[in-house]
Amino acid sequence: MASRLFPLDALRAVAAQLIVLHHLSVYGPIAEAMHALFPSLTGWLYDYGRMAVQVFLVLGGYLSARALSAQEPQLHRSAPALLAQRYWRLVPPFMAAVGLTLLASWLVEPLLPELVPADIHLTQILAHALLLHDLMSVESLTVGAWYVAIDFQLFALLVLVMWGLRCLPLRRTARRWLAPAVVGALCAASLLKFNRMAALDAYAIYFFGAYGLGVLLCWCQGWTPAARRAGLLALGGLMAAALALQFRERLVVAALTAAIIAGWRRGALPGWFQRHGQAPVQTLARHAYALFLVHFPVCLLVNALYEHRAESPAPMLDALAPLALLTAWGLSNAAAVPFHRWIEAPLLRWRPSAAALPARVAVR
Repeated sequence: MASRLFPLDALRAVAAQLIVLHHLSVYGPIAEAMHALFPSLTGWLYDYGRMAVQVFLVLGGYLSARALSAQEPQLHRSAPALLAQRYWRLVPPFMAAVGLTLLASWLVEPLLPELVPADIHLTQILAHALLLHDLMSVESLTVGAWYVAIDFQLFALLVLVMWGLRCLPLRRTARRWLAPAVVGALCAASLLKFNRMAALDAYAIYFFGAYGLGVLLCWCQGWTPAARRAGLLALGGLMAAALALQFRERLVVAALTAAIIAGWRRGALPGWFQRHGQAPVQTLARHAYALFLVHFPVCLLVNALYEHRAESPAPMLDALAPLALLTAWGLSNAAAVPFHRWIEAPLLRWRPSAAALPARVAVR
């Protein structure tokens, strides 16, 4: 099983690293110095690093479909528990990271006032805890906060679709094909219409094209070979139509992610890599959410230390920029380990009880 899921782990690990590097190319004096020194590299990270989010969207849809399909027979009873579990999976670690970011912001405000929230109030914190910050148009307290809210919205939308179909008096065979049809329609609506409307980027439907692609890809893998080929061709045709209607590089990243997952075959890894390389990749993947949450306060602190040396001669200061970036990147990965071990993992163990859920269901 580990080998079969390896491409998902590898994609998650790489995408998390790209997100960190993207933010290091966007925020603070380190980013400014790096743009002056290496404009092509940092320009690429600035423009394209953020598209790694599309990888998370496709993977999120795939893993959610995998978990919910196992739960489908009891979905009419377990839907609230599944939503509670997903909320607990996302929000308590997120709010812990918000607390760390606010602490780092307080420390660096004298040096980097432009990188800290202008004002912090209780409503703003509650909006983040309820994942309503973008819907209420309040200032974000940390980078990436929008994605946590969108992740929950997308999962809730998928649960709503599957729960609604489960409540209908349909035969199992009819429901089995109706679910992909409904999700496919939502996916098509997002890709062809709603994803082209930037004003909707605080809502799940804007991102459901990539997320639904992962869902449908997961379901396709359980079909007969002929049906699977037809499903994959239909998905390819839908992506081609969406790109022909309006070329969006983010959709290319989503399509490539899906293609890697669909094209993966068991045993594709060389024996030496399975023995020595697979475990580190899986470790990076396991810490990906922790890294996503904790890297920004680390980047704030390293940027503040770099700015504190502003009295140094400009050439010397510029020479320190690559080292500062690598330091922030390395410390972010290092900080993700204790954050996962002491905050994220314990919170997962303390998540709300869901006795109705079979043990094999784990919403990742």
